[in-house]
Amino acid sequence: MIAKISGVLSYKSIKYIIIDVNGIGYKIFVPYSTYYNLPDKNLRLSLDIYTHVKNDGISFYGFLTSQEKSLFESLISISKIGPKLAINILSGSSVEELNKAISRNDIARISSIPGIGRKTAERIALELKDKISHDFDKREDILQEDKDFDQKLSDCISALINLGYNKKIASGAVKKIRQNLREDTTFEEILKSSLKALAR
Repeated sequence: MIAKISGVLSYKSIKYIIIDVNGIGYKIFVPYSTYYNLPDKNLRLSLDIYTHVKNDGISFYGFLTSQEKSLFESLISISKIGPKLAINILSGSSVEELNKAISRNDIARISSIPGIGRKTAERIALELKDKISHDFDKREDILQEDKDFDQKLSDCISALINLGYNKKIASGAVKKIRQNLREDTTFEEILKSSLKALAR
């Protein structure tokens, strides 16, 4: 199976695009989320590919991000949702919005996507909720940890300024030690390491 295609974008439309790979043109169906972020024609790009094999041929579905492809594969695992409908669903919502709607069982938001009725929306939420909720909550936790860590670094810079160091020197000290810190490093430990760096 083809998992990735890299080449020159020779044609693009909302319905499909064509990537030229050493003289061979691959017709690839993409969601709007990918289409609107494509480069101009005749420029190079690389897409993650889902290869769909059926009796009358092979179709390629392309995505700029692994998150798009992963959600696409989750959608087509649901009964009565094929690749074309899955592409339509991804075209009607961003990955983040759809993941949030599924994790919160927001049937109204899912069914607002063109071509998706309430029953299909309920089936999507029912079959993907546990998986999406776990992944979504995990990403939310990671984002919160990043925010908390950045706040501790910012607080440390402020503390150093209050101790008499100018902002440029304080920021430089924190930046210097940042790569050696863990996300769970306490504010006190960060301040102590910064002061050591300044004393050298």
